[in-house]
Amino acid sequence: MTIFTLQSVKKDFGIKEILKGGSFSLDAADKVGLIGMNGSGKSTLLKMIAGLEPIDGGQILLNPGVRTIYLPQQPDMDPNHTVLEQVFADSGEQMQLVREYEEVSEKLAHPENNESTELLNKLSDVMQRMDALNAWEVETKAKIILTKLGIVDFEAKVGDLSGGYRKRIALAAALLSEPDALLMDEPTNHLDAMSVEWLQEYLSRYRGAILLITHDRYFLDKVTNRIIEIDQGDIFTYSGNYTYYLEKKALAEESMVGTQRKHAGLLRRELAWLQRGAKARSTKQKARIGRAEDLKEKEFKQATGKVDITTPGRRIGKKVIEVVGVSKAYDDRTLISDFTYEFSPEDRIGIIGENGTGKSTLMDICTGRLQPDSGTVDIGTTIHIGYFDQHSEDLLEAGTEQLRAIDYIKEVGEYVKVADGSQISASQMLERFLFTPNQQYTPISKLSGGEKRRLFLLRVLMSTPNVLILDEPTNDLDVQTLGVLEEYLSEFNGCVIVVSHDRYFLDRTVEKIFALEPEGKIREYPGNYSVYLDYKQAEATAEKLAAKNQANPKTVTKAAPVAVLEAPKEEKKRRLSTWEQREFTKLEAQIAKLEADKVKLAHQLSNSPKADYSQLQALNNQLEQLNKTLDTTTERWLELA
Repeated sequence: MTIFTLQSVKKDFGIKEILKGGSFSLDAADKVGLIGMNGSGKSTLLKMIAGLEPIDGGQILLNPGVRTIYLPQQPDMDPNHTVLEQVFADSGEQMQLVREYEEVSEKLAHPENNESTELLNKLSDVMQRMDALNAWEVETKAKIILTKLGIVDFEAKVGDLSGGYRKRIALAAALLSEPDALLMDEPTNHLDAMSVEWLQEYLSRYRGAILLITHDRYFLDKVTNRIIEIDQGDIFTYSGNYTYYLEKKALAEESMVGTQRKHAGLLRRELAWLQRGAKARSTKQKARIGRAEDLKEKEFKQATGKVDITTPGRRIGKKVIEVVGVSKAYDDRTLISDFTYEFSPEDRIGIIGENGTGKSTLMDICTGRLQPDSGTVDIGTTIHIGYFDQHSEDLLEAGTEQLRAIDYIKEVGEYVKVADGSQISASQMLERFLFTPNQQYTPISKLSGGEKRRLFLLRVLMSTPNVLILDEPTNDLDVQTLGVLEEYLSEFNGCVIVVSHDRYFLDRTVEKIFALEPEGKIREYPGNYSVYLDYKQAEATAEKLAAKNQANPKTVTKAAPVAVLEAPKEEKKRRLSTWEQREFTKLEAQIAKLEADKVKLAHQLSNSPKADYSQLQALNNQLEQLNKTLDTTTERWLELA
């Protein structure tokens, strides 16, 4: 089944032609990754398919029998909704029943209402209607998805949450709706590594079609079965994941270079023949002259430009940043507790942790932006810090967005000395970062989100830092720019500190991991992110073995030395809220009822007349649906348990 088809679609913003006549289709089994340089039109293409952006030519044919959901980078939400209300905003009667059930349960929880016949009858009626509409499974599944995405306070007001948490809520709502096709613009932004891995597994099993934009290359590899690239207004399709795309792209570029080289050689020979004064006395000679003219006029598509990051180094002394006994807390929540570390000039450190654990806070303290509650931070006299902020807050200062891109860069310097010792202008540096002359004189407000990030990165690098701090650098940067940035960091003469959830980027750039854990603890692991995962797996295996030996002291098994790090202290378990305790009790009763229904249905199935195929099929479908509900409900019960 085809979800939609693009036929010769054109889009032109005047200063840039987004699509020259793009054509492709999305089928029900497709999981497609959409890639291209920042500003190439990826987000615009999704908006056109979703009907939010007009097209300038061609047509988009949507299958009227399918349901499509578009997840933008910055979704609109009602700030007065609770988390659950927002997730169920389009669920109609099911959501109304869930809310009604919660209200009645809340009233019955008060001692004076425990035996209210009216409330008990109302509760029974609501529960029967929820059974009929299968609203139990919807609510439970919503809570599972929200929990996996790092949201546990389901009654929080949307207006009180950060943009990152709002994006998670919108993502949960989209997944819960289970449409025929999901259009997703950077779904992994603002997610920590564990949430990204969960989403990766969820989407790889998703039954519907997917068209997504993401910079996460591991994510692209695991989820997609087709890659579509937008390159200078043209669309190219590759039938495979991201690794397959890289292989075929490299072969295509090699072939193009070879073709152009052959063409140049042939053109030189034909021009030399013409310059010798060839006489057009025969049809054959006239044809050769015509061929030479055609060769001169033939144009080749220029290969996509690559970001050229070459900046001068700055001397760095032995003393970089010394952090001694630093602690930081907000209200009764400790983010950093007694942290001590001496950064060296050769450090390549990755900082990881769940959202809200204090990663950006730690960076702000290390750079002097934020004062700790206790402890000291001493920055070396030769240190010049370049801070690539995840919010690019400098771009949002009053009046800054109305600056032209070239004026914004000229604030750092009219000229810059690059790595080879030569001097180039701000305009030339912008060209190296793929800003055309037209774009250089475009107000920053007119640039795409990725182009703004690339511009901000250029400004940071032009300041010639010797300590480079990258806070979520992969957000909104295209995969091509990230690849070049990774190469730049490998040659960078100075200290590099990266805060990121991008597993691929961490594997390529860091040699040590700082993991932020509960109660402000920061643990140090040698190696990149994949090595860190190996350590965590070894620790988990050792803990399971220890628990097994403790349960069976007579059969103690000697464990192999799997990790040199000390075993982590047992984390303090979060107590269930009053509502979660009620939900836990309700789920126990619900699971028991579902198990009884399953036995009853299986008995009916085994005793049904074999010739009555329609009845057998109906009973089999009921049993399959009941098993799905039972699995979902049990998963939520296990989380609460």
